[in-house]
Amino acid sequence: MTPTITAFEQSPDRGQGLARDMRVRWALEEVGQPYDVRLVSFAAMKRPAHLALNPFGQIPTWEEGDLVLFESAAIVFHIAQQHAGLLPDEASARSRAIAWMFAALNTVEPPIVERSMVGILERDEPWYAQRLPAVEQRVRHRLAQLSRRLGDAQWLDGAFSAGDLLMATVLLRARPTGLLDGYPNLCAYLARAEARPGYRRAFAAQLAVFNGTQG
Repeated sequence: MTPTITAFEQSPDRGQGLARDMRVRWALEEVGQPYDVRLVSFAAMKRPAHLALNPFGQIPTWEEGDLVLFESAAIVFHIAQQHAGLLPDEASARSRAIAWMFAALNTVEPPIVERSMVGILERDEPWYAQRLPAVEQRVRHRLAQLSRRLGDAQWLDGAFSAGDLLMATVLLRARPTGLLDGYPNLCAYLARAEARPGYRRAFAAQLAVFNGTQG
């Protein structure tokens, strides 16, 4: 059965690959699973039909027969469990890859999202100039820890996994701030992720929505 995911009808990221349906598209492309996309407006996301799929009124959602999922990481994990290629077969390596999935979203992403929100929502506030350096220091702290752990390795733990997929999408959100530039190995890591054919196909599909050229 072909799954259906939801995505923004008009993405606020302006086709930069930052909207969270990108994670799901990329995972599906990595494993070669066809999928359908239903575009939703911001108004439709708050209506009962969509809230029945995602109680928080967000995207993406996943529908596959009777199975309905929300939260991008949960959907990526489901894909990784159902298809080879995103989680190692060996039990310990598989557990470590899952740990990196959690680390990406629970440890590395929060300060990066906070930095983005400060720049969007608080730029005109009187406390902005004082608050920004502290927020950026928290981002640098996490990036430095990640950089030390990655070192010269290609991926976080052996072969590319769902942990790398989620971590790369988190680092993409840091790149516009310029804070990632201080960590050459993380920049190279992100470039490797973006060079993967699955990523390129997912990015092109998401960009086509923004450009109004989706087939």
